[in-house]
Amino acid sequence: MRAHPGPALRAALLGSLALTLLAATPAAARSAAGHPERQAGSLVLVGGGLKDDNTQVYNEIIRRAGGPAARIGVITAASVPQSQDPNADDPDRCSNSVCNGAYYADLFTRHGAAHAEWIPLDLDHIANSQSDTVVAQVNSMTGFFFGGGDQYRYVQTLLRGPRQTDSKVLAAIRAKLAHGAVIAGSSAGAQIASGPDMVSGGESYEGLRDGSAPGYFDDPTRLGYLPRGGFGFLRSALIDTHTGAYGREGRAYRLAADTGHDRVYALDENTAIVVDNPGTEQEQFSVMGPNGVAVLDLRDVRVGTSASGWTLRGARYTYLTDHDRYDAHTWQTRPSADKHRLLTTGTAPVPVNTDVFASGANPDATPYSFRTTARALSATRAQNTATATTFETDPGFDVTFTKPAHFTAWTSDGTTAQTLLGLRITIAPR
Repeated sequence: MRAHPGPALRAALLGSLALTLLAATPAAARSAAGHPERQAGSLVLVGGGLKDDNTQVYNEIIRRAGGPAARIGVITAASVPQSQDPNADDPDRCSNSVCNGAYYADLFTRHGAAHAEWIPLDLDHIANSQSDTVVAQVNSMTGFFFGGGDQYRYVQTLLRGPRQTDSKVLAAIRAKLAHGAVIAGSSAGAQIASGPDMVSGGESYEGLRDGSAPGYFDDPTRLGYLPRGGFGFLRSALIDTHTGAYGREGRAYRLAADTGHDRVYALDENTAIVVDNPGTEQEQFSVMGPNGVAVLDLRDVRVGTSASGWTLRGARYTYLTDHDRYDAHTWQTRPSADKHRLLTTGTAPVPVNTDVFASGANPDATPYSFRTTARALSATRAQNTATATTFETDPGFDVTFTKPAHFTAWTSDGTTAQTLLGLRITIAPR
């Protein structure tokens, strides 16, 4: 099941969001919104669902923060504050910013950090974002981890006013990044790294049917975005998380097309992009984890709307897996050294897929449905195209996957299509 903030939370957030939207500026101006583009540090952004035993990702964060000397500041302001958690006094059932901060701090120390501690920022402690004492705490850290929850709580907590200027604490964190610190985050903690047009919620089918709109909506299926975005640590693409598990490929393509972005990094669960030199011409990332990261490429898209509905043609889909590398400036991919091109020998047809976006309305939805069809097509000689459909109808949408001449699939076991480079995607109403 998808987890969405309740109506009370959304109602509370809508009021302050309205001021932000009134001050929205064109994308070109927002992209320079006073935030430095050149950063000497690095980012480790996880698509949510980070497991406690993912030593590969935790160790990478710690290594980049100084290894055995690492000091990790844990920020969980995206969580429900303690004052709103009915189980706040029960250590076995609590789920709020304070107990979540302690949980992550313990995880980082168990994985080998010298020290990890919660930085007291949340909706109960908004004033702390301007505190010199908390700034001093930030300055004593070598790395930071932003936990999951609702990314708009980070906007409320760490950004100031309708123009979303940095609080003192966020300015200190940004300065630490500029001087070599690592900033990591999972789910909302990865989303908040976004630049302009950060997604605020929504589902793929409703996004394809109705389009996107600026705002933060009480209806969790409605595709919304914040024009001023998040903290802007990563601006080379839109970011989406929980992508395959929640079938968010459709909403990511639609939001990018609506807002004029030509690329999305669509992160899967328990898997990270490790970004070196963010904001420079040398920006690159590697993939780390058991799932993967889709690069949704919209440079050549053609979009249209008719009486039947919305259409997207000419999109590309690249799916990268563990240790693959991607150059943000050149758009080039480099599969990891342990992979080789898959020699397609299978002749089985691609299985029928009637729920390509793993709809939340389908009790039998299968996670990673979009990726499943992409990989099945990549592994067969029997067909060069495959069409999957949405679970919803009236209208329904077809998603057509095509292997162009330059397409390649890569494998480390000789049989499974793992990394996919350059499938073509068309989305059209049925």
